[in-house]
Amino acid sequence: MQPTHHKTHSLKERIHVIIEGTDTPAGKLFDVCILVAIIASVLVVMLDSVLELRIAYGRYFAVAEWLFTILFTIEYALRLYSSPNRRAYAFSFFGVVDLLALLPTYLSLFFVGTHYLLVVRILRILRIFRVFRLKSYMQQAGFLAAAFKTSQHKITVFFLSLLLLVTIFGAVLYVVEGPKHGFTSIPKSIYWAVVTLTTVGYGDISPKTPLGQAIASMVMITGYAIIAVPTGIFTAELTRTMRPQLQPVSCPNCGKFGHATNAKYCDRCGHDLHV
Repeated sequence: MQPTHHKTHSLKERIHVIIEGTDTPAGKLFDVCILVAIIASVLVVMLDSVLELRIAYGRYFAVAEWLFTILFTIEYALRLYSSPNRRAYAFSFFGVVDLLALLPTYLSLFFVGTHYLLVVRILRILRIFRVFRLKSYMQQAGFLAAAFKTSQHKITVFFLSLLLLVTIFGAVLYVVEGPKHGFTSIPKSIYWAVVTLTTVGYGDISPKTPLGQAIASMVMITGYAIIAVPTGIFTAELTRTMRPQLQPVSCPNCGKFGHATNAKYCDRCGHDLHV
C-alpha cells in the first residue's frame, strides 16, 4: 500500500508544479494556454452578444462556450486537487474568480442570458503578472492598494457627505419643481442631483422654473468644486506611500537628517550614523 500512496502523492505534486509553477517549461506552457483560452472565451461571449453574429453563428458560439467551460472546470478541479491548502485556495481572490468564471454557463441552463456574465473571466488575465514575472507591475499595484487602504476613511467620509448633499438638493428641487416638471418623487430628484453634481447631465430631467434653474446652477458649480476632492486625497496618499521611508537619524559628521531605513552610513559624507 505504501508505493501506491507515494505514487498518488507524487502525481499530486507534479500537477501542482505544472499548474502553479512558472519555472518549468510545462508550467509556463500550461499558463500561456490558459491565458489564450481565457481571451478566446471572452471574445466568444462578446461576439455572441452581436445580434447578426448570434443569428448566423449562435450554435457554434454555444458549443465553444461549453467547451471552454468544461476546460476551465477541469482546471479548477485540478487546482483544488493539487493545492496543499484547498480551503485557502477556494477562498482566495483567484480561487473565487476561477469559480465565478464557471458559474454563468451552468446558470444559463436555468436562467436565460446569464452566460453573458462570463466576461468576468477577463479578471483571470491578472495571472499574466505572475506568469511572466512582471514584479515591477505588481509592486506598483501594491502601491495603489496601499494608498487606497490608507485613504479609504477620508474617501468614505467624503462620499457620505456627498450623499447627504445630493439628498438635500434632490428634496429641494422636488419641492421647487414638483411632479409637473418631471420631479415626481424625491428619489428621482436625488437621481437628477447626482447626474448634475457629477457633471454628467443626461438631460432627461431638467428644472423649468427660474428658482429651480438657479439651484441647478449652484449644483453644477458645486460639482466642479468637489469633483477633484477624492482624486486629490488618493494622490496625496499615493505620493506618501511611494516616498521612501527614512529613519529619523542625523549624521554626527555633516548633520544631514533622514536616511534610508537600513542605512548604516551617511549618504552625503559616508560617516557612520550610529557612532
